[in-house]
Amino acid sequence: MNQSTHRSPVYARGGIVAASQPLAVSAGIEILTKGGSAGDAAIATSAVLAVVEPGASHLGGDAFVISHNAARKKNLAFNGSGEAPHSASADQFKDEIDHHGYRSATVPGLVSTWFEIHKEFGLLSMDQILAPAIDYARNGFAANTGFVKRIAGHLKMFPDTKVFQSLGLDTNLKIGDVVIQSDLADSLEAIAEQGQEAFYQGEIARKLVEASDGWFSLRDLAEHRTRVLPPLSVKYRDYMIHGQPPPSQGMILLEELLIAEGFDLANISAADRIHLMVEAKKIAFADRYLLLGDPEHIDINLDELFSAASINKRRSQIDLAKANLKEPSISSEGSDTTYFLVADRDGNALSWIQSVFHGFGASWVIPGTGILLNNRLTGFSLDPKSPNFIAPGKRPAHTLNAWSATKADGSLAFMGGTPGANIQVQSNFQLIVNAIDLKMNPQENAEAPRWQHLNKPGGSSLDERYEGVLQIENRVEKEIQQSLKEKGHSVEELSAYGHGSAVQLLEVLPNGTYIAGSDPRCEGHAAGI
Repeated sequence: MNQSTHRSPVYARGGIVAASQPLAVSAGIEILTKGGSAGDAAIATSAVLAVVEPGASHLGGDAFVISHNAARKKNLAFNGSGEAPHSASADQFKDEIDHHGYRSATVPGLVSTWFEIHKEFGLLSMDQILAPAIDYARNGFAANTGFVKRIAGHLKMFPDTKVFQSLGLDTNLKIGDVVIQSDLADSLEAIAEQGQEAFYQGEIARKLVEASDGWFSLRDLAEHRTRVLPPLSVKYRDYMIHGQPPPSQGMILLEELLIAEGFDLANISAADRIHLMVEAKKIAFADRYLLLGDPEHIDINLDELFSAASINKRRSQIDLAKANLKEPSISSEGSDTTYFLVADRDGNALSWIQSVFHGFGASWVIPGTGILLNNRLTGFSLDPKSPNFIAPGKRPAHTLNAWSATKADGSLAFMGGTPGANIQVQSNFQLIVNAIDLKMNPQENAEAPRWQHLNKPGGSSLDERYEGVLQIENRVEKEIQQSLKEKGHSVEELSAYGHGSAVQLLEVLPNGTYIAGSDPRCEGHAAGI
């Protein structure tokens, strides 16, 4: 499928970096040109994003990664989600979990993920890898449009917040002004020199425990670890799709694909294809809220969910002519996240997503560190009947997910992802179908019109019902929108590129050449060497 694009795909042999912020892309490319691996470049990119996009991710946040080792044809899932602190039980909250402040945070998992990635892929030292981020924090970088808009948007919502003073940021910042974050530079230098112990056992940990009045304990931090395990994998057409295991809701993406595989998506009308995919989305999300929690605390039988009998049963629930307008009401999720991918000269690649959950996370900074905490604790439920019920040491259900696709011989074919909270698994569903069924190249895929099916809140419990809204970018033809309305969908138009995603995509040709695409809905790009 060919369509006009704003930019051409990036073709490269020696490596690729694609991210939502140009300085982060440059940092990743710098590490690759110095002989670093994809893992080294990914850590550098991750760290720079924490400096230049603090509203979306930070050292006090989480990360999820899908990696591909080309020589061993081995795929891994890195689950860098943090646990609830020892103080976090349901009786500590009245009607809802605090949205801001240290009582809204889980133990940060990003820094531990850096070091697990380094164990698996590291070639350069951590002081080399973190040098670009330290430089941007210590000596400054020029604020871009997105940076200034995020600050203004957060202040509009929370005019009394003190988070920017704690981060050392000027709330009157203008585009092009120099941003310096000395406390954050000190923290990054300590981590580069002392390792992850500086964060989880050293001065940073002590400052967090003291400032949180013991809400966090030294034990909470010392016992945290990033889990490294096989990804969830399912066969879709001629490919294996690898996604994030629980507590990530990556299970939704794989269930959507298994349901969709029963339909000839390449040879039906665009309206029918969107309809079928939206209906598959509804079914998968319903299963998510019935089943998903921390697998170390509850039993989740995904083999049964992904079985042919289960998928056939769910597929039979789809009416080809009529939308299902009734489904369980679900919670809103944070949307401030960043996604990037990196590949190196040896064919190794990482699909990486990191977040502080809502914009500027907990809106609370560990004093004297420049480190912003997540507010991921709000991802728990206070309903004792929920599989995602809050408990000390438990990880909340996560929207964060990343994916890759390999060929029958085990070699890498595609990799991609996007931020966007509950939109993530819907967007990734479309990306995979576009790549495999519709044969779009990565840039066409990144720019293609997208839809998102969202909730119109209609109840306070999982038993109450509501009608969803199907939002579609207005580049989708009016005839397609009308056909969807006739099937019963409540269709709302978005602006031409108004979808809530910021996609980065990679394809690997049989000869090893990389093709990358980057979403014009964000300020980043793809680059290669």
